[in-house]
Amino acid sequence: MQVRDIYFLALRSISANRLRTILTVAIIAFGIWALVGILTAIDVMQNKIYDSFANMGANGFTIRNRELNIRIGGRGNATRGTSQKLKVRNSNKNKVISFDEAMAFKERYSFPATVGVSFRAGGGMTVYKDEKKTNPTVQVVGGDENYLQLSNYDLLMGRNFNKADIESGRNVAILGNDVVKKLFPDKPEYALNTNVRVGNVRYRVIGILKTKGSSNLFSADNVVVTTVTSTRRVFNRPNASYMINVNVNDISKIDAAIGEATGDFRIIRKMNSFEENNFYMSRSDSVAEMLFNSLATVTMAAGVIGFITLFGSAIGLMNIMLVSVAERTREIGVSKALGATSSTIKKQFIVESIMISVLGGICGVILGMLTGNTVSLLMGTTFLVPWLWISGGILLCATVGLISGIYPAMKAAKLDPIVALRYE
Repeated sequence: MQVRDIYFLALRSISANRLRTILTVAIIAFGIWALVGILTAIDVMQNKIYDSFANMGANGFTIRNRELNIRIGGRGNATRGTSQKLKVRNSNKNKVISFDEAMAFKERYSFPATVGVSFRAGGGMTVYKDEKKTNPTVQVVGGDENYLQLSNYDLLMGRNFNKADIESGRNVAILGNDVVKKLFPDKPEYALNTNVRVGNVRYRVIGILKTKGSSNLFSADNVVVTTVTSTRRVFNRPNASYMINVNVNDISKIDAAIGEATGDFRIIRKMNSFEENNFYMSRSDSVAEMLFNSLATVTMAAGVIGFITLFGSAIGLMNIMLVSVAERTREIGVSKALGATSSTIKKQFIVESIMISVLGGICGVILGMLTGNTVSLLMGTTFLVPWLWISGGILLCATVGLISGIYPAMKAAKLDPIVALRYE
């Protein structure tokens, strides 16, 4: 019997038992759907993270008063920043970085680099323009003349902060694209040189930012950027801590830059030689690495879930194939009586099992790809075709079909044709 005849017989058997085939395909498809869907969503998130931090560059680092913690999942899964962190005395731990300390560092730091000082004034703000207003989700950030460059913002129109803006602390602001669309939906250019109100404080708009779109992970378009001196005056808090961003000109000198920054900031903080650092330096690429490490745990969990689901699918497929052997005992006897060998019978059942499993795998990877890219749609990234997971999922299903079909095929091949013909 030729190979095409074996495939024809297997296909005919699948078509003749449609309900059983559909149920089996659904079982396998759900397992692959969950696996490919989760893995595709993780790939989308990783691409988003790459886009978010790529433009920040591996040659940047940040000085904070607190260690950066990133938590994905439940309690106990926090990933801590890979910073130049040392165990400190409780009295000094998390000591705020004052405005004077941040500005003193900016003036003192002589390494070839761009230094910026910023302050997150607050989130959940509402911006007003006459009768129009935004949702109470706007972030207000104070920055200096280098903030836009260090945060990967580009101006759509208008100008950046100048020296007079910073020194005077006057209320000028640069609006994010989402804020402009909300307040000036028809004519964005009308926003320039007009006044908007954040809470009870009025700001003159001097610039509009280009949309960051898929290049940032944290709704960076829904923001109002004003001068760091203005936020110090308007949003001053007793325990306000400022952040220092540094972008080194030569990436090969990043370690030397961090070392010099550490020494300079220890002097500014008036720390003794026996005291250990009470501040933290986080490299830009280390933040992305932390997120990837956290996502690796999710990937592993997805693999375990997929394996358990496919293991159950393999058992179900094997049981269905065994039932098929029992139902087709007479058919097997007729085939053997007409000259079919045990090897042919075995191949027929194995091919049938593989075809059912692969069909379920194809349905599963399509559903998984679409489900995973729903995350892509929500996050505003490009559509992702996970060829690795698609090919891997189909190959895995073919393997499951092969393994599940071997025992039923062997059982069918061993049937005595005379006994099989007498089977009722």
